[in-house]
Amino acid sequence: MYRLNVARLRAIAAQHGDKTPYAVAKTTGVNVSSAYRILREETQLDLISALRIAEAYDLDIRTLMDRVPDEEEQTAEAVA
Repeated sequence: MYRLNVARLRAIAAQHGDKTPYAVAKTTGVNVSSAYRILREETQLDLISALRIAEAYDLDIRTLMDRVPDEEEQTAEAVA
């Protein structure tokens, strides 16, 4: 499973002059309310939003994401 690294996104956006969720939304084409929720870590990105953000900031989408273990992986590790 992958999760957005919000701190990394904020840093990259700031390098492009986008210091507010509104600015991120305008640059990337992500809905303004979604940008606010994403940057407050209230929700995770959907694939389309992740692609829009990566494209707008000229990034590989993996730059924005961190791999985190899902429940099945955690269960398997606990059993082993």
